[in-house]
Amino acid sequence: MFFVDTIEVAGLGNRCYLAGGERTAVVVDPPRDIDQVIAAAARRGVRISHVVETHLHNDYVTGGLELARVTGAGYLVPAAARVSYERVPVRDGDRHKIDAGAGLVLRAIATPGHTPHHTSYALEENGTAVAVFTGGSLLIGTVGRPDLVEPRLTEDLARAQHASAHRLATELPDDATVLPTHGFGSFCSAGQAEGTSTTIGKEKASNAALTRDVDGFVAELLAGLDAVPAYYAHMGPANAAGPAPLDLTPPALADAGEIAGRLAAGEWVVDLRNRVAFAAGHVAGSLNFEAEGQLATYLAWLIPWGKPVTLLAESADQLAAAQRELARVGIDRPAAAATGDPARWTREGETLATFPRATFADLAEHPWDGIVVLDVRRDAERASGQVRGSVHIPVHALHRRLDEVPAGQVWVHCAGGMRAAIAASLLDAAGRDVVAVDDRFDSAEQAGLTVRTP
Repeated sequence: MFFVDTIEVAGLGNRCYLAGGERTAVVVDPPRDIDQVIAAAARRGVRISHVVETHLHNDYVTGGLELARVTGAGYLVPAAARVSYERVPVRDGDRHKIDAGAGLVLRAIATPGHTPHHTSYALEENGTAVAVFTGGSLLIGTVGRPDLVEPRLTEDLARAQHASAHRLATELPDDATVLPTHGFGSFCSAGQAEGTSTTIGKEKASNAALTRDVDGFVAELLAGLDAVPAYYAHMGPANAAGPAPLDLTPPALADAGEIAGRLAAGEWVVDLRNRVAFAAGHVAGSLNFEAEGQLATYLAWLIPWGKPVTLLAESADQLAAAQRELARVGIDRPAAAATGDPARWTREGETLATFPRATFADLAEHPWDGIVVLDVRRDAERASGQVRGSVHIPVHALHRRLDEVPAGQVWVHCAGGMRAAIAASLLDAAGRDVVAVDDRFDSAEQAGLTVRTP
């Protein structure tokens, strides 16, 4: 008998896996915070004998090196991946025993495409493949994007993705479970996953990599590629160098005077509260990245890399969760933090800043003279429909392009409200008169606004 436990890394849209028998197990693509992986193994009562990477990740800092060090496990990394630490180099066809009593063996299958060295791992029980850990190769209904390594390699890697998907479909049985790392909201995915589980047989029937010819597949894949989060540029080098052990001890607490001083010095002060609370009252100059949103993705995307960040949270628990999530993408130590009532985050005599929230119905009823409607969605989202007369600057570019926002009161919207809140806080901190449209874009046309497709 074997088991496969899924460890969700929801904020980044990824999954890690613990798989094995009664005595020993393998961990595939672990996140930076390895304590949850160790806890999962303890619940199963198994020893972690192997830690494997499908590739050098572009969207998060791996915990693989530290997990292998702590547990004494063999650390399997594709042989072609250039790393600066000792590991077990994995080549196509290599087999590693995971649990002899359960007849479990891990077989490496070279699946280039997401990266040149990408490797999938088939979990075999008594010689039969029962599951395959596909990393960023074959995902649910799509594949991992091929444009994260080097622009000149993108088309070749897209063609390699097609070939790798076909190799998996040919070599593995239809009932083998497909267990990808990416595709649950990760920007490493070329498309969004439909559903939460799949098999080789299901993918044969529905995945474009397996239903379309290579030229058609590549053309569609390349046409659909969207923006790449800026912090991705730092993840591969960090994983190749070998990430340092994680330090999740609480950051130093800042009082109102220190918060003001850090703002004056040009540092980022990030308010983790929900967007409704932030709009109702916040420290002037602070920025709103909701702890319950895609905190790590968007904060790491927007912040100038290496700039000190101070976190403002409702509670110690919210602060600790945010610190953990940010460490997964290399923002290791907040410069300072504060918790509690936002009134305590301002100096005596200062008042909290505010800005209004609205819906698309409010925008439809509001006179448009002298206002700017700012769309902060990504290019691909806007291409599917836009409010006529709106200005477009994606949220990840807004902090560098604030001077391009026309004069007037700015009504800012996205697809659901979270990114509009980030954008509104950036504009508010820059001294603009802003209204955050906290509404689903689907409501715009229903509200009477003219939505056109360019």
